[in-house]
Amino acid sequence: MSDTSPFTLAASAEMLYLDLPFTERVRRVADQGFQVEIWDWSTKDIDALTATGATFSSMTGYLTGDLTSPDGIDALLTSARASLTVADRLNCPRLNLHGTGLNPQGLPVHPISRTTPAMWLTAADTLRRIAALGEEANRVFTFENLNLAVDHPGTPFARAADTLALVRAVDSPHLRMNLDLYHAQIGEGNLIELLGQALPYIGEIQVADVPGRCEPGTGEIHYPAIATALQDLGYTGVVALESWARHHPDTALAAFRAAFTPVRPEQVRP
Repeated sequence: MSDTSPFTLAASAEMLYLDLPFTERVRRVADQGFQVEIWDWSTKDIDALTATGATFSSMTGYLTGDLTSPDGIDALLTSARASLTVADRLNCPRLNLHGTGLNPQGLPVHPISRTTPAMWLTAADTLRRIAALGEEANRVFTFENLNLAVDHPGTPFARAADTLALVRAVDSPHLRMNLDLYHAQIGEGNLIELLGQALPYIGEIQVADVPGRCEPGTGEIHYPAIATALQDLGYTGVVALESWARHHPDTALAAFRAAFTPVRPEQVRP
């Protein structure tokens, strides 16, 4: 049996080893062979992160703003440009976006109960401008789906179907989906079918189990089946653990690696 995953595995240092300084969290994740993901770069010592030698897979690609209001669009584009400068320092290929700016509790700064047709058109136009920035910098912005029922009520363009529709409309290699299966399970379910529909537009996949947002094997999602489906679909990109650790972070990372190292029948010796 092979113990090598067919995917590039990453993990968020924001949610693991919470008793350690952030730079040490990054080292712990990297030392176990994972690429590292971070959120708000403005609160980090970028030089110290670079000195860890970690490979950074993804970071937040904006600090404020939204996709539809004039002031919000200006703020989003300005902070996206600043984020690209930091991504260059970290050699980070992907920068993550949401439907609107979120506060530290993950709630939208300006919640929206209904998106109008005009807002959809404006959002698509804003994302085209974001994709153009990514093309200039040779980076990829990823647009993440969120769940409305538990973690992010009031966030516009949050469902996986919404993010897929907008990314498909822009149709740029510099704007892809960050398909978060934790959020998708809460919001929509039918995950394997969703993966097949979204595959051409996926830039990254994030995972955690439901409920609790902990590592694979702690909830209702059968992640080994997800891994096998991804392998069958031919996906070889990034799968990132964005979860809390139910017990110890080392155990969470081991469970994540095991879930995304699928074993083919032909690999099993009789």
